[in-house]
Amino acid sequence: MKITPITEINSPIYHNLIQSYEAEFSPITGKKPNASGLFELDTHLGDDTLAFLLQIDNAPAGIAAIRCKETQAYEICEFYVVPYFRKSGIGMHFAHTIWKNYPGDWEIKQIQGAEYASKFWRKTIKSFVETEYTEESYDDPYWGIVTRQKFTVN
Repeated sequence: MKITPITEINSPIYHNLIQSYEAEFSPITGKKPNASGLFELDTHLGDDTLAFLLQIDNAPAGIAAIRCKETQAYEICEFYVVPYFRKSGIGMHFAHTIWKNYPGDWEIKQIQGAEYASKFWRKTIKSFVETEYTEESYDDPYWGIVTRQKFTVN
């Protein structure tokens, strides 16, 4: 397993995988591809948003986009593992590795209809060195009612 930051060199891989992610969530978000067959992105990389590429045996296996909200405060905005690599613990290990490298306060949100994502995040957080977390329904200005987990990594 190899995790690397997204740079100009590997950003095309990120953009290819984020399209798969958007397509997978499109029945829930109601988003359709544009005339070019591409989905509009909700998270743009840049100043306050970092992104990572997960590779398994040199194959792109997943991506993550993390917003740095303030000093040592982060939000997972996008997190995707290619279906071929799911159910193997890879996604959990990917998230744990990111958290270990960025100690601080974390927030993760899941839109209504993505209960499988909420189940994944609960399990992933609980297995992370017995990290305590809070969970609530939250009215997000962009997404509406979401499930939100918050926790701190020391």
